[in-house]
Amino acid sequence: MEVDTQHYDDIIIGGGKAGKTLAPTLVADGRKTALVERSLNMIGGGCINIACIPTKTMVASANVANTVRNSAVYGVKANTPVVNLAEVIQRKRSVVQSAREMNLHNLETALDNNLIIGTARFVAPKTIEVTTAEGNTRVLSAERLFVNTGTRPLIPSVPGLIEAGFLTSESIMELEHLPEHLIVLGSGYISLEFAQMFRRFGSGVTIIGQSEQILSQQDPDIAIAVQTLLEQDGIEFWLKAKVLRVNRTGNETILQIQVGDREITLQGSHLLVAVGRAPNTDSLNLAAAGVATDTRGFIQVNDRLETNIPGIWALGDINGGPQYTHISLDDYRIIKANLIDGGNRSTRDRLVPSCLFIDPELAHVGLTETEAQQQGYAIRVAKVDASAVPRARTLSHTDGLLKAIVDTETGRILGCSLLCHEAGEVISTVQMVMQAQMPYTVLRDGILTHPTMTEGLNILFSKL
Repeated sequence: MEVDTQHYDDIIIGGGKAGKTLAPTLVADGRKTALVERSLNMIGGGCINIACIPTKTMVASANVANTVRNSAVYGVKANTPVVNLAEVIQRKRSVVQSAREMNLHNLETALDNNLIIGTARFVAPKTIEVTTAEGNTRVLSAERLFVNTGTRPLIPSVPGLIEAGFLTSESIMELEHLPEHLIVLGSGYISLEFAQMFRRFGSGVTIIGQSEQILSQQDPDIAIAVQTLLEQDGIEFWLKAKVLRVNRTGNETILQIQVGDREITLQGSHLLVAVGRAPNTDSLNLAAAGVATDTRGFIQVNDRLETNIPGIWALGDINGGPQYTHISLDDYRIIKANLIDGGNRSTRDRLVPSCLFIDPELAHVGLTETEAQQQGYAIRVAKVDASAVPRARTLSHTDGLLKAIVDTETGRILGCSLLCHEAGEVISTVQMVMQAQMPYTVLRDGILTHPTMTEGLNILFSKL
């Protein structure tokens, strides 16, 4: 039986940060719009359901445990903390559920019955087939389509891995019993956040990294500083390592790894695989629309987020750009500016801040020292220990390093890395000065509240 095609002005596939924000905007612009989301459990996108929000909720619990454990530093004696992981997980679920319900309300208010729960696949350049949760099939077509389907954990090809079993960044947040010893495969943002989190919950933790340093996109001095802090927490590192095989024996996961010319056996109770993200494009049948992808499966776009097929855009993580929620939101702004507001925005020259939510936080914006040198800038580098900031001393949060890269010719800030307490907040001040194209002296000489962590920028830029 042939299914009737329902026609729309716009269809959004995936309700991540860009998609869920775009949908009400298109409706307000008078466009008949449908949003297709694969599951009610993913309403609002990956960030609130399986990524930023749940992980930072759990990081908060880990930081409380660490504060209690070290309370004597502040003159407060407390019993050794007992972490109830089931209650930590329940708190996380409550935060996620609240955000999900708010997002569902917003989308239902804007879209009514044009919020469609189901799995979409292209059957023609401007036509998709949706298999609903009830098993029904709907065919939808539109003048314009926006793909915002996000990513999932990348699973490497390692002998024995599938058979032995493993955790991902999603399944580890459903554990209700604390791992005795967590082995973490990967040395990037996701792996380091979970490593410190579970170490502070009370697990033994070992990190296996393939590269010579953790955080391979950071300058070596920053990466070494982060690793040193995590080692002080009791986390073990094996870098420049290749996993040869994974086995499961009883309650133990056994990894055979190669480091240089040595073969080493590691044992743990649980294995977390956190080596990157894979695009959710394999089920979209993009070939039917003629949409081009790169070798990893990410949709290729130009600087206006347009694919090679006119009338189809890709937003958020799926387009291979920086995988941050705030970038997905800016992708929405680009679409809104160009399609609704009559503007001409692109991804060119946008500053992309980031924050690794370990303790202390590592925040970054702009170029690293290495990148600035590679691009031929004549640079000046400022560095200062976090302990030089008075607020850090009052809080006994003196670990870390502040670093800035400045263009010698113009005095403008090219980049900044802050490894310190509240770095994720402080970096925004640096970013605003960079966006305004003001010289570093604005932060060197600005009157900043004392005592705050932001005041550390006075100290940092006075080193130049």
